[in-house]
Amino acid sequence: MFLEDNVRAKKPGGGWIEVICGSMFSGKTEELLRRLNRAKIANQRIEIFKPRIDTRYDDEEVVSHNKNSIRSTPVESSENILLLASDVDVVGIDEAQFFDTNLHNVCNELANQGIRVIVAGLDMDFQGNPFGPMPYVLAVAEYVTKVHAICVKTGKLANYSHRISGGSATIELGELDRYEPLSREAYISEKSKEVTSSESNE
Repeated sequence: MFLEDNVRAKKPGGGWIEVICGSMFSGKTEELLRRLNRAKIANQRIEIFKPRIDTRYDDEEVVSHNKNSIRSTPVESSENILLLASDVDVVGIDEAQFFDTNLHNVCNELANQGIRVIVAGLDMDFQGNPFGPMPYVLAVAEYVTKVHAICVKTGKLANYSHRISGGSATIELGELDRYEPLSREAYISEKSKEVTSSESNE
């Protein structure tokens, strides 16, 4: 698993990158908060960041679907994280898929400075494609944890975030009113229905 939470890694190249990824409603933020709280118990200095556009639950706090929360710093771009993450042991980054494509370089720089970096985000968008900077962050991470929701159609493990509200924009904030977690089987079935419906409307 991971190195002990109470080990301070503040030396050049002594940090590392952890990624928590999966579909919506899979517990990514809950796991991020759990790791950050363990670091706080170990008296480590932590800082957590989220993209400024994520205002679903709160403008400043990172909030899980279970309503657990922690105060964060909303930022416009990944470069802001480098400027604000001084004198810390652990950096948490939530909703990483909404950041720019330079995020993996920022994470690398922090880890190179000896900081433990914990990143949580969707690995795929509603079309089933790699989401934003996540593929690059996954590529440079030392540790990757893929978590799963439960498919609302089949009861199997879900790793797709299916949009039920329509629309073609890649970024569309929403919860259960706009998205549902689906297994591969259910996702393919729903996509097939959408194609059939589109063709019949032409």
